[in-house]
Formats: sequence, C-alpha cells, structure tokens
Amino acid sequence: MEARERLRRARLLLVTDPRDDLEERVEAALRGGVDIVQLREKRASREEVLPLARRLREVCLRHGALFTVNDDIELARLSGAHGVHLGQEDEPVARAREVLGPGAVVGRSAGGVEEARRAVREGADYLGVGSVYPTPTKPDAEVRGLGLIREMARAALPVPWFAIGGVTLETAGEVAAAGAPGFAVVRAVLDAEDPEEAARSLRALLPA
Repeated sequence: MEARERLRRARLLLVTDPRDDLEERVEAALRGGVDIVQLREKRASREEVLPLARRLREVCLRHGALFTVNDDIELARLSGAHGVHLGQEDEPVARAREVLGPGAVVGRSAGGVEEARRAVREGADYLGVGSVYPTPTKPDAEVRGLGLIREMARAALPVPWFAIGGVTLETAGEVAAAGAPGFAVVRAVLDAEDPEEAARSLRALLPA
C-alpha cells in the first residue's frame, strides 16, 4: 500500500520523546493500533539520531505503519522515512518534496483554520491541529480548546488531520465528539503502563 493510501486510513499518530525504552514502547503502541510514528528528537545531533530513526522505520514497516521525522528533512531522507512533519516556522512543503520525492508524506502544523487552509494550498498531505489543551511537551503553545476542533470539522478540508496537544485517555472522548478524525499523542501512550492498551483505547474512540 502506498504511503498516501496508508495516510488516508490513519487515525492515530504517535509523536516520540526521548526515553531509554522508546523502541519497546513504540512497538507496543504499534500493536495497539498506532498508524503513524513521528520521531521528535530535539536534543541530539542528526548523526546521533540517525541509527534510532532507521530502527524505528524498520519497526513501523513490520507493522504496516508510516514513519515520519519531525522538522528535519535531511534526517528523513537519510533514514528512509515515509516523510516529514514541518512546523509553521520550518521549511516549505515544496522543499521537502524536492528532497524526499513526490511520493513523500509531508505534514504541517496548524494552530487555526486559516493556517490549515494555507498549509493545504501549499501542498501538505496532512495536518497536526492544536494545541487543544495545555501540554508540557510544548508549554509555550497557544491553547485553542475544543472550539478549534469544531471549526476544523466545519471547514471540511480535503486532507487528514490530527488533534494534538494534551489529548489523553481522559480528554480524547470529547475531542472526538467535537469532530476530530484523528489524534496525535505523546505521553498518553508513551507514559502509559501498557502502551499497547492505551493505543487501543484511543483508537477505539475514532472512526474505523
């Protein structure tokens, strides 16, 4: 299945954070239904992260999931990732396509409907939309609440999007009810005692 077809069916995106047992927890999360793994590693150099990126890619391939890299287009290329996720201040989508090829999956962060529309015009394949709630992962992110999710649902944009920012097992139900077609999570899965079960519980709240 091509990467874009997998993306069309994706509902649960896992963003990683640095931890000693990351690979074990990611594999458990994939068993629980995670569709996309996004490697986010801000504290180490590209050369230090590359071996981990390649290993996570292999784990994702075994489970039929997509593997993307946060921000770093060159790391995505070197690791053989399916694509890259770009923040609002990162490089243009066109640059990612130039480096990674036309079949790459390129995501973009959006904090509002207008940013989301602009990202779609730019050629983004999917969006991370938020922050829905306060989150220690990005303490400076503007919190937009469920109103943003409702606005996005009404906008009916033609690409998949994932609600991000403080989405937990406790809040996910109301996020889904507000119209989110997918979740992007970090601690809700990686901090869970059982990441597989946490992923399965989140996935069950979303459309099949």
